[in-house]
This record gives sequence, C-alpha cells and structure tokens, in this order.
Amino acid sequence: MSTTNDPLVSTEWLAEHLNDPNVKVIDASFKMPGVLPLPKDDYLASHIPGAVFFDVDAVSDHSNPLPHMFPSAEQFGRDVGALGIGNDDTVVLYDSGGWVAAPRVWWMFLSFGKEVRVLNGGLKKWVAEGRKVEKGEVTPKPATFKATLDARRTRSMQQLVANLSSRAEQVIDARAGERYQGKVAEPRPGLRSGHIPGSLSLPYNNLFDAATGTMKSLDELRTAFLGAGVKLDAPIVTSCGSGVSAAVLTLALYRLGVENPALYDGSWTEWGAADGPPVATGPA
Repeated sequence: MSTTNDPLVSTEWLAEHLNDPNVKVIDASFKMPGVLPLPKDDYLASHIPGAVFFDVDAVSDHSNPLPHMFPSAEQFGRDVGALGIGNDDTVVLYDSGGWVAAPRVWWMFLSFGKEVRVLNGGLKKWVAEGRKVEKGEVTPKPATFKATLDARRTRSMQQLVANLSSRAEQVIDARAGERYQGKVAEPRPGLRSGHIPGSLSLPYNNLFDAATGTMKSLDELRTAFLGAGVKLDAPIVTSCGSGVSAAVLTLALYRLGVENPALYDGSWTEWGAADGPPVATGPA
C-alpha cells in the first residue's frame, strides 16, 4: 500500500480554475460501438468551455485488430500534443458522468508518465449545477508532449494466461454480474460468455452514485472491494469488456492507495474470442 494524491477534482475547483492558462480540460466521453449519437457529436452539442475532445478509438494502436489498445509512446505524445496538451499543463479529464472513459484516459496519461485529474461527477454534475457549457469545436494551439510508457501499468493476455497457474495477481472483472457469470451474450458478436478463471467480480457501476455521477467515498469503495473478495495489500489487475470501464476500478484502487494496479488492455474482447484461453462461468 502507498498513499497517493487523490486524482479527483471537484466541479467547484474546476470552475475556479477554468481560465487558468495552464489548466487544460479534456472531454473523454465514450460509448459502445453502434450507440448513437456518437460521443464526438455529444461533445459538439455541449461541452465544458475550452475542453478538447479525446477520441479513445483514435488515440490507439491502429495496427492491432482489438479495439482501442494502448498506442506507442510516440503516437500518444503526438496525439496529445495535437490537443494542445504539454507535459507541464494541469489536465482535467471528464466524461458524460457515467464513469466510462475518463478513468481510462487518466490511466493512459499515468502510464505514459503524467499525473492528471478526473472531474468528479463529470459533465452530468457540471450541468446539474447550472454551470456554463459551450457548443462546437475547440481548436487548440499544438503543444509538445513527451511520453514514456511504464509497462508495469498494463498486462497482456500472455501474462494473464501465466497468472492462471501462478495466481500471483488478483484479477477483478468490472463487467456486469450477468456477463461475468456467462448468463447473457456479450455485446460484441463472436465472443464466448463467462470470465477469466479465478477472477473476481466487481461491476464498475457499484463504485459511483448514478444519481449524481460522483464516485463513492473511500470507505464505501474499500467496502465494495473487500466485499468482492479483493485483498487490497496484494497485486491486482483489472479487466472488463475492452479495457475501458476496468479503469474505473483502477482509479478507485489508486484512490485507496493501492500501488500500481495494472489494467488488462485486451480484456474480454481478447480473452473471450472463440480461440481464446479457458473460460469459467457461474459466480466467483
């Protein structure tokens, strides 16, 4: 265990610092394929003033057939610099308020060497409080962002397969319970149903208040993880459908002072493929 600075910032803090020249705001909203309107269209219709749009699918490894896998450090630096983000900027990420992608982008930044912040409650809380929004595209002034990947922060399928026998790391699945248990078909066609053998289940939406969009208190987060059978003083890897919502668990763990919880980037889209590794079904 180690103590960390809480990555969350409040809407009050952002409102006070929105016009600071070194504070950069990023809309990191994301939706499953086929869900309309597209996140970019939502952004164009309404976003926090000055926010640029971070496309999770665009800032990814396009040579990999899996969705939105981590890009190279060179690409991440180039894409983030194009958004007007420099290494010395104070960056605040938000999403629509459903805690889907802002934590993923936060973990990407952290993995590439930069501490950034996540807006607690996202756009949902910002709008509910009657704060100003704007429409249209924001054209940032390009900046230089130097990125270096810390490989400890992600896991590959090969590492997770090796973990089946060693059980050196706990694996926590952020998907809904019915998907974890294999009771329902996966939303992505062609995938098997079930979970990584030996993994634990903690649906990511158990970690925030759906009414306000704010993340639960540290005590409530700790209770949720312990209730799922997680040992907070042992190594942890988070997983989900495609490596996005797993980062909600990663963020919560980071807030609890868990040192370097890793993220399985390929997640169930890779593991659940027809020719993938063994699959388990039923409760944890």
